[in-house]
Amino acid sequence: MLHSTKRIRIRQQGFSLLEMLFATVILLVGLVAVAQLIPASVLLNYHNRTDSAALVFAQRQLDILLDQPLNPPGNIFTDLNGNTYQLGDPSAPNVVQGSNVVTINGYTVIDFSAAIPAAYPTNGYGFTYQDPADANNATYDVRWAVIITGNATTASSKRFILGVRQLSGSGFSLPITLDTMVSR
Repeated sequence: MLHSTKRIRIRQQGFSLLEMLFATVILLVGLVAVAQLIPASVLLNYHNRTDSAALVFAQRQLDILLDQPLNPPGNIFTDLNGNTYQLGDPSAPNVVQGSNVVTINGYTVIDFSAAIPAAYPTNGYGFTYQDPADANNATYDVRWAVIITGNATTASSKRFILGVRQLSGSGFSLPITLDTMVSR
C-alpha cells in the first residue's frame, strides 16, 4: 500500500500595516489620557496635604486652648511663640466673644469674610502663623470665638469655635473650623 502524502500549505498571515497603525493610535490615545491624570493627581495630593496640615495645626491650637484653666488669671495667656490667647470674659456669659461667627447649613463657623485687621493679634482672639516646615512658606490665619456659661464671675464651661484658613502658599484651601466645649 502506497500512501500518498499531500502537503497542505497553510497560508500564514500577519498584521497588515493598517492594523498596526490603528493599534498604535489606540495605544497612544490611552497613554496620553493616563499622562493627563498625573498632574491632576499631583495637584489633588498637594491640596490634601495642605488641608491636613491646616487641620493638624487647628487641632494643636484647640488643644492649647483646652489645656488652659477654666478661670485663669486675667482670662488671657501667651504661648511660647509670643501669641496672645484671650479666653473670654466670664462677666459676659452666653454671648459670642472674639471673632465673628456665622451659621452655614446648621454648623457654626468662623466668619473669614471680614478683612484681617491691620494690627494682629485681634484683641487676643486670633493671630497669623507661618509654617516653618512648609516649603511654600504657607501662612495661616487663626481665629476663635468663645461662649462662656457661668455666674458672671466664674466660668462653668466654655465653648471654643476655632477656625484656620491658609492665607498664602500655592493653591486655595477652604477654612477649617473646630467646635468644642470644655467644663470642669
